[in-house]
Amino acid sequence: TVSPKAAVFPACETLVHFTGTKDPENPAKLNMKLDDTPDAPARMVFGCRSCDARGFAVLDKPFLEGKFQDAYYKARRDNLLVVTRTCDSPCSTCFCHWTGGGPADPTGSDVLLTAVNGGFVLEAVSEKGEAFLASTKLADGSDKMDEAKAAREKAAASQQPAPDLSKAARRLEQRFTDVDFWAEQTAKCLSCGACTYMCFSITDEGEGLSEKGGRRLRSWDNCMSPLFTREASGHNPRTAKALRMRNRVSHKYWYAPDYSDGRFACTGCGRCIKQCPVSLDIREIVLNAIADDAEAK
Repeated sequence: TVSPKAAVFPACETLVHFTGTKDPENPAKLNMKLDDTPDAPARMVFGCRSCDARGFAVLDKPFLEGKFQDAYYKARRDNLLVVTRTCDSPCSTCFCHWTGGGPADPTGSDVLLTAVNGGFVLEAVSEKGEAFLASTKLADGSDKMDEAKAAREKAAASQQPAPDLSKAARRLEQRFTDVDFWAEQTAKCLSCGACTYMCFSITDEGEGLSEKGGRRLRSWDNCMSPLFTREASGHNPRTAKALRMRNRVSHKYWYAPDYSDGRFACTGCGRCIKQCPVSLDIREIVLNAIADDAEAK
C-alpha cells in the first residue's frame, strides 16, 4: 500500500530539539540549547520493486542535488542499502515504462534480485551493492546470469506499448489556465488523499522557551487536502480540488522534468490508481491533457 520512502523520509521526524534556560547570573538572558542530530541508523530496504527504487532517485534530486542538501535525508540515504526484486510480470495498474523505468530498472538500486529456477540471482549495480555482496557467503551465480537476463526481458516484453509522453510537459503548461478541463478530470475526486500522502509540513510543538523544551517536526501531508495550502493570513490559493489536482499532475509531469533533465517525478508504480476509492486514473488525466486539441486551449 505504501512505498519504502519512509526509510529516507519518515512519516514524522524530529528536525531539532530545543530548550531554553535562564542565565542564573543574568535572568534576562535566555540560553538556547539545540540538538539537530539526524536519526540515521543503517537500514536495508529488501525486496522493493524497481519503481520504488527509482523513487529514491527522484527524491535525491531536490534533497541532494540542488543548491542545498537536506542533512537529515542525506544521512539516511548514505546509510541505506536498496535490494530490488525485479518484476516477473506487471499488474494492470503498473506503468513504469511510461515514465522511463521498467521491470528491472536499476535506477536507485544497489542490488537487483531476480528469480531463476531454484532460487534467486543477486547482481550488484552500485559500489555499495558490490561491498554488500562481497560480505556475504552466497554462491557465485554468474552461471545463472543468462537465465536472469532472459527473465527480465520476458517481463519487459509482457508490458503493453507505452504512449509517447515527450510532449507532456509542454501540453500541461498549455492546459494550465484551462480550469474547465481540470474540473472535468477531477469531478469524481473525493480529495481523500489516498493518492498523494507524500507532501510535508513543518510544525513546532512543546515549550521551547522553557526547560521543558520543544521540537520542530517535519511530517507527511496531503497536497490534495483543501487545508494544505491555506496560509497564515487565511488566504488559500487552491481552494478547488481541480486546482490541487492540476498542481499534483503538473508537478510530476511538467515542473519536475523542467528542473531534472526531463525525468518525471512519477515512477509509474500505480499505487495512486490502485488505492483511489473512485478509480481516478492519473494515466487518463495525462493522456487527456496531451491530446491534440491541447494546443488550441
